[in-house]
Amino acid sequence: MKQFIYLLFVCSLAACTNHDQNTQAPVTTNKTTDTMSDKTDKVVKTEEEWKKALSPEQYEVLRKKGTERPFSGKYYLSTEKGVYVCAACGAELFKSDTKFDAGCGWPSFSDVVDSSKVVYTRDLSHGMVRTEITCARCGSHLGHVFDDGPTSTGLRYCINSVSIDLKKE
Repeated sequence: MKQFIYLLFVCSLAACTNHDQNTQAPVTTNKTTDTMSDKTDKVVKTEEEWKKALSPEQYEVLRKKGTERPFSGKYYLSTEKGVYVCAACGAELFKSDTKFDAGCGWPSFSDVVDSSKVVYTRDLSHGMVRTEITCARCGSHLGHVFDDGPTSTGLRYCINSVSIDLKKE
C-alpha cells in the first residue's frame, strides 16, 4: 500500500511538471520581477516569528518550499468567487475567474492579479526543470508555473492550497 501511495504521489508530481526537461523556464520578460516597486510593503519576519504566525503545514510549504499532498488541498476543487491572497501576508495573487481544473491535484490559475506580486525563480530540484513562484511581498513559496495552460496566457500556475486564502466576493 505504501508503494502505491508513493507511486501515486510521484505520478502526480510528474503531471505538474514540464514535459521537456531541456525547456527554458516558461517566464516571459513582461512577467518577471525580482523586486517590488514599493519596498516599504515588504513583510520581513524571523523564522521564529513565521513559525508562530503559521500552522506547521503552512510553515513547511510557505517557508521551507514544501508541497502539500495532491488532491488534498481545500481549494483544489473550489469554485467560490473572490480573490486568492498569500496565506502568509495577504498580498492579492489570483482572481477566481482565472482558476481552472488542470487535473494535477493542486489549484491551477491562468494568470496572476499583477506580475509585480510574484517572483519567478528557476527550480532544478527533484531532477526537474521548473519555475518556482514566490510571493514578492514576503518571499513565501506558492508553487510553480508551467507553460502548458489551456487559456490564452498559455500558463498554468500550480499552487499549494495551504499557500493561499480566499477573500470571498
